[in-house]
This record gives sequence, structure tokens and C-alpha cells, in this order.
Amino acid sequence: MITMLGSPRLSCDGLTRRETLKVGALSLLGGFFNLPSLLALEQARGSRGRRGKAKSVLLLYLQGGPATQDMFDLKPDAPDGIRSEFKPIATSAPGITVCEHLPRLAKWMHKTVVVRSVYHNGGCHNNLPMYTGYDVPPPDDSPRDTDPPSMGSVLLYHEQKILGHKAGELPNYVYLPCPLGWGEARRKPGPSGGFLGQRYDPLCTECTAYTDRPMTKSDDMQVVRGEPIFKDLDLPEGMTLDRLSSRRSLMQQFDDQLRRTEAPPHKGYAGKQKMAFNLLTSARVREAFDLSREPDRLRERYGRSLFGSSTLLARRLLERGVRFVNVSWDNFRERFQFPPSNQVWDTHERNFPILKENHLPNFDQTYSALMEDLDHRGLLDETLVVTMGEMGRTPKINANAGRDHWTFCYSVLLAGAGVHGGSVCGASDAHAAYIKDRPVHIRDICATIYRCLGIDPEMTVYDHGRRPVPIAHGGQPLKEILV
Repeated sequence: MITMLGSPRLSCDGLTRRETLKVGALSLLGGFFNLPSLLALEQARGSRGRRGKAKSVLLLYLQGGPATQDMFDLKPDAPDGIRSEFKPIATSAPGITVCEHLPRLAKWMHKTVVVRSVYHNGGCHNNLPMYTGYDVPPPDDSPRDTDPPSMGSVLLYHEQKILGHKAGELPNYVYLPCPLGWGEARRKPGPSGGFLGQRYDPLCTECTAYTDRPMTKSDDMQVVRGEPIFKDLDLPEGMTLDRLSSRRSLMQQFDDQLRRTEAPPHKGYAGKQKMAFNLLTSARVREAFDLSREPDRLRERYGRSLFGSSTLLARRLLERGVRFVNVSWDNFRERFQFPPSNQVWDTHERNFPILKENHLPNFDQTYSALMEDLDHRGLLDETLVVTMGEMGRTPKINANAGRDHWTFCYSVLLAGAGVHGGSVCGASDAHAAYIKDRPVHIRDICATIYRCLGIDPEMTVYDHGRRPVPIAHGGQPLKEILV
């Protein structure tokens, strides 16, 4: 291999000039700089992206940090004070058990991999590691334009910059049911385009969120009702499609004039403008986000909850070709009346009643409905379904009958396209406290998701200082679980 020095700056086709100057079996003087050789180089680069089995990813994000030792990694022989109150039950995968309060999910374990040895060093309630693989603790929980890009954002970048695909009517990265942190009246880092720019941010819906009765105390666990919505899909009064088209034409003329004067619109602005126009004018886009088109029996099957409705909408989007959809079980404590509600997986108190009476049966219903629906429609074999939170919970049960924050060992589920269902990767110790076998950093989970999508986890993107940053931050795919 001969490597000639060159600028790391990307060319318009996504290749860097350095990569163009790398010579493998071809001699430098043997005609490398001709069209067939350059095409061969591009095809070789692209071939790394054709191994993926998943056309799309659905990420079910359980915010707060679920106690996975009470869900997917029970330790019935652990001592009191550590052992779960729940019993393990058999599943459709021989030798794999789950919690007794997940009986419907248990029927889909033959399609699912349980990774029981996940960890990261990014600190508690830090969402960056899960979305990006980057686990250096940030100074605070605020998003920055220097953050690394999320997996969904990298997928958009890969499609548009590397493969040269044009954006369609529907965005290929959608975040449901609301921006991360909306329920706490703030924004949180993780799902955005980061240093790649806002053009690679997800399309986020807003939502309604309410409970069936007024709260009496902060741990009064109820089902969060509501639906993901777009508030601005209806045209303003007096605005017709013809008038809107005329305005769009006029804005394009302004943009053309700006480009001629070397003062281009803000990066990503044109793409956002086109997306907004599509949302207002495309019948296909409006139909895709219209949950009222689903039969009542299916809506009941998913559950009349915000999480259930959002997951059903996610299926509609996947069915229409959207490639990365996130559904968050969010925290809405600042959106409900006093006392603030903690309807999330952060179970510092009453861990077992909250899981048994609320979280587990509702998650069980929605997850199993999703898997059944995807399978019935022929989508499960091309969709990777990932279930995870931002951390796990302590092996020791605290004085308030809860479990506290824990990042040293927890479980992640991967199901459907690209993985060997009915298997377990890694193992925790007898208390589900520390890793016993096969440590899996969260960046390895991200690398596995990239591999399933057909994206090389070692692909680099460039930060604001033009430094190359590997998209999986050094993570390696879990080859033993890949199809």
C-alpha cells in the first residue's frame, strides 16, 4: 500500500482526497488516475455498506434507566436485598428467561438477542453514549453544536453525502413523540446532528400528554395518554396551495440571488425549507402521520398510551420507507400539575410496584403488538428493533425499595433484521452488578446497529476543526450475533 499525503477535506462525492490518492494493488505509474480505477475505488468503498440486513431501525428508548435485572436478566439465586421480587419465566427461545410480567414479550424472544453485559463511562442520565457511542462525561446536560452526531443523523449523512441520494418527501430520521427533554421543559443532547449541522437533525413531532386523574404524589404511577402530533400541518386561514407555491418560488429566487452574491443561506436551511413545504403540501406525508387511519382494534392492541400511539405511528413510518425512527418513553414531570410526576424508568422508590403495576405491562403490550404487526406485514425481517435506556440500576435495593443509577452492567435488546434471534451475548455476575463475560461497551452496540444498516462503523465524519471522527468512536460490531 502506498499512501500519498493529501487534504482530509471531503470532496463533493464524499470521498476524501487522501482516499483518492491511496493506491492498493495498482501501481502509481500504472494508470491509477483513470476513470475505471476511480470507479473501482468508489465501488470498493461502497461494498462495505452493502452487507447490512436491516433497511431500517426502530429505537425504543426507555428514558430514566430501566432496571433490566428485573426484566431480562433476573438472578433468582441472589440474596435478599438484591434479588428481584419477580420470577423468571420461559420464553420462545430455549434457555432464555424474562420477567413474569413480560409474558407477551416472551413469545418473541426467538427473534431477539439479549446483550447482558453493556456498560459505559459517560455518567448517569447522559444520553449521548446511547445515541452516539461517545461516553466522555459532558460538563452539563445541555446540547451543543460540538456534540458528536447521533446514529440517525449519521444515516442521513451517509445517504446524502456518501451515497448521493436525494431526500424524499418523508424525512428518513424521525423522533417521536417529542424532542428529548420536552417533558422536563428543556432540551437534552443525544439525538441531534451535532457538529454535522442542523440539516441532519431528526424531524420531531410534538405531543399531547395527560393522565386519567390529577396527581396525588410524585410516584402516583399512571399511564401517560396522548398522541404525537404536528401542530402546523394545516395551512393558515386564507392561504391556498397556489399561494404557498408562489411564495416558495419567490423564496427560491431570493436564494439564487444570495448564492450569486456569495452569501448562501444558512447551512441546512434549504433542506429544512423543503421539508416544511412537503409537510404542508404532500398528501402522502400528511397521510403517513395520520393515526386516525388505523383501525380501533389495532390502536387498542398497541395500547391507548402516548408510548403505544407513538410506536404505532413509528410502524406507519417504517412501512412507508423511513429508515430511522426513535420512540421515547419520556419523562413529563414538568408538563403535569403539582406534584411533579416521575412517569419514567428512574425508579429510586417503589421499584417493584411501579414496574409491576405500570411500566412492565404497558411496555409488554406495546412491544408485543409492534413485533406482531411488523411480522404480519413482512417488515420484521428488514427492521432492527432496539430497546435500551441510558443506563441500568443498582444491584442493591435501597431503603426506599428502589434501585439507583448504575452504568457498570445492564441489558440491551436487539430484535429482527440483522441479528441471530433467540440468543444471549455476554453475561453479568451472580448479582447482575458487574460484567462476568464479554464486556460490551455502548459504542459496540452503536457499531452493531451501523453494521446492520450497512454503514461501516469505521467511517469518519469531520468536526468543526476538520478532525476525522469515527462514527462509532472505536466501537466494534458484535459479530457473534450478526446474521
